[in-house]
Amino acid sequence: MVEAATDRLTRMDIDSHQHFWRYNPQRDGWITDEMSILKRDFLPEHLIPELQANGINGCVAVQADQSEEETQFLLTLAAQHDSMIRGVVGWLDLSSEKLPERLAHFAQFRKLRGVRHIVQSEPDDRFMLRPDFCRGIAGLRDFDLTFDVLIYPRQLPAAIELVRKFPDQKFVLDHMAKPCIRTGEIEEWSRNIRSLATNRNVYCKLSGLVTEARWKDWQTPDFAPYLDVAFDAFGPDRLMFGSDWPVCLLAASYRQVRGLVADYAARLGTEVQEKLFGRNAIEFYQLNLD
Repeated sequence: MVEAATDRLTRMDIDSHQHFWRYNPQRDGWITDEMSILKRDFLPEHLIPELQANGINGCVAVQADQSEEETQFLLTLAAQHDSMIRGVVGWLDLSSEKLPERLAHFAQFRKLRGVRHIVQSEPDDRFMLRPDFCRGIAGLRDFDLTFDVLIYPRQLPAAIELVRKFPDQKFVLDHMAKPCIRTGEIEEWSRNIRSLATNRNVYCKLSGLVTEARWKDWQTPDFAPYLDVAFDAFGPDRLMFGSDWPVCLLAASYRQVRGLVADYAARLGTEVQEKLFGRNAIEFYQLNLD
């Protein structure tokens, strides 16, 4: 298992963002023909060799489908691979009047550490500010659950309003809000990222970047301006590495994705690297490492 390959490590490295699925063409319609490499099962036994090869001790499994079945699927995998899957970010219908009872049901699973909604796919850019959705966000704190914010740059203004409404709720921005690296657009995204980061209850994942660049034609320097903004805005205490495996395979290997962040952080010292690759994720999600 993963531990055998990491006994030599003096720190706990965590991949804060990856996915598992049993491929279903009807359910997984978001996987287009252009993304055919993803049209197969991706399960813990496929990820373990990547973690071992890259010195990663464990991971946080994040939902890819918006259903309670998906949440239960990930929690079942987490129970079967307890030392590998350290936490789960699932999906619950935050707009439902039945949310309190569903939260109470899933609270029995200690590995459920957060909830995510695929807000990027909502046609209303201010979806997160709907009263029923905000009521759902308000209910997460009672169960000590975080919220992963999955959005595009155009939805950042709504995200800024949301996190200000709930200063005691823990949020993490997935994939740095998917900046358009392939075209080099950065100014408006940068302004909004800096505004979002002024809220101390918000963290940010250094994840999903290679798929926002030219998939097969990116260069390491393409990412530096965006990482510069993230580090300057959030600082080393609120950033965490995530591979976005297996989606990252559209543009890069696991090793390449980890290397992008590791190479950038190499000049920042060992303590910063420990925070990025584990300590911050452990603190944010309150992962049980026993």
